Amino acid sequence: MKGMKCLLIVPLLIGAYICGTLNGAYYIDKIHFRKDIRELGSTTAGARNAGRVFGKGAFVGALLIDTIKTVIPLAAGFMLSFSSWMIGILALFVLIGHIWPIQLGYKGGKGIVVYLASVLVIVPVALPFSLFILITAKLLKVSFTNAGLLALIPAPVLLFIQTEWQLACFFSFMLIIVIFAHKRSVFNE
Repeated sequence: MKGMKCLLIVPLLIGAYICGTLNGAYYIDKIHFRKDIRELGSTTAGARNAGRVFGKGAFVGALLIDTIKTVIPLAAGFMLSFSSWMIGILALFVLIGHIWPIQLGYKGGKGIVVYLASVLVIVPVALPFSLFILITAKLLKVSFTNAGLLALIPAPVLLFIQTEWQLACFFSFMLIIVIFAHKRSVFNE
């Protein structure tokens, strides 16, 4: 069985990246509205931008697609009893595919939904803490983007507390990538 798992690692990683590239905002908006979301609003292919430009239905649709595309490879990893290290790599590959999708010229979303969907599957206990931080930050009039980024912090912190070092490192790295994706417009100016 161990040899069989080794044979599945590369296809699973490629599959995780491909799942990540299936960008909900881009495809919903391209098919339904016949527009490229990357040319509208904040010019990112993310659920929030889809919602801003095309309304609540586009937001919810993008959110669902991006959640499902994240859950599928992670669930496969769990069903195959992969180590937490491998599950972390799968989550990372979905995130990379979402932010830098090859078929969209490496111009995708910013990764919040993929990150949170990974939290939902791998460390769901962090979600109430994330919600608390989000609500508190909003009450303190912190911008929505910054409040959202702050809400991503509980997952790696809780994983470090639980001494799940490998997953804590992966979530920390993913958090850095998401922050970078949100700040990349600053770097490009």
